[in-house]
Amino acid sequence: QVQLVESGGGLVQSGGSLRLSCAASGFRFSFYGMKWYRRTPRKERELVASISDTGVITNYADSVKGRFTISRDNGKNTTYLQMNRLKPEDTAVYYCARYDGYWGQGTQVTVSS
Repeated sequence: QVQLVESGGGLVQSGGSLRLSCAASGFRFSFYGMKWYRRTPRKERELVASISDTGVITNYADSVKGRFTISRDNGKNTTYLQMNRLKPEDTAVYYCARYDGYWGQGTQVTVSS
């Protein structure tokens, strides 16, 4: 069955960095585009970044453009979200998702000011 397991969240100071990972299993990872979403403490959901099946095409929310980088390693069935220059407003639960709607359980990112 499809499984997506996020890791790498934690507590970081404003200006710091974190790298999230999402390990996929149960499907042909290289056939699917992937996304990272986040849900803020106010329960707002935002699409943060997406990446095509080959990794050639990426897209970002304006709020993270220039600070976050999405990538993938199809040999390791893993997608990543490198987050730099973190801000308190980046505090959220981060989820990876397959393009067609499967989600992981999420990982908490907390940025202190």
